[in-house]
Amino acid sequence: MPSSIEIENVSISYNGTKVVKNLTLSIPPAKVTAIIGPSGCGKTTLLRSINRLSEVTDGCKVEGKILLDGQDIYRMDPVLLRRKIGMVFQKPNPFPKSVRDNVLYGVKATKINADHQDVVKINLEKAALWNEVKDRLHENAFSLSIGQQQRLCLARCLAVSPDVILMDEPASSLDPLSTSRIESSILSMKGEFTVVIVTHNMQQARRVADYTIFMYLGELVECGETQILFENPKREETREYLQGRFG
Repeated sequence: MPSSIEIENVSISYNGTKVVKNLTLSIPPAKVTAIIGPSGCGKTTLLRSINRLSEVTDGCKVEGKILLDGQDIYRMDPVLLRRKIGMVFQKPNPFPKSVRDNVLYGVKATKINADHQDVVKINLEKAALWNEVKDRLHENAFSLSIGQQQRLCLARCLAVSPDVILMDEPASSLDPLSTSRIESSILSMKGEFTVVIVTHNMQQARRVADYTIFMYLGELVECGETQILFENPKREETREYLQGRFG
């Protein structure tokens, strides 16, 4: 079931330097939310904090609360949390296993009782990859193209049925066709998952996101429905960023 995320007065620092400052916002369930802003504004740091990846970074300190359906994530078992909140990274990170075993990795690790053949097919279809690899399931994942590897990582994430999917610039290194397929997968997730995507591509945010968050220098500048934020921003900083005047 898609989950809501509440971020309450969150600050994140590395070795004493704040990179996210007093952030408070809500991420709605079953929708796609895009986080935009120039490089270094804290987008990825915020994303990584939502499934506690930030805490494994030396010198990182998180203050404030991040709530998943009202529950403080820093009081949850991190293994359980990361089953509920999956993440797809900027660069694909398939395991040195077959395509099939990559999809099933989390299912087997967490001993989910499911028909493995169905899990593989259904989640490769959700990731818009099934037709390309259905005859290559036993090949090593590294034999796939970069775009295919990224969609395989998405299928692996989907296979454990998370409530939330975090995506950190998932199409930044992909060709236009692979990017289009990733975006199609994101659109198909609406209603089934809560999706949060960090992107530098303004048009991508407009195409896939229901809501958009604009960050600058570690602070929340503006957030709201994507169409409204892009067409009638409330803040001058937002308007200038969307017009390409900085960033």
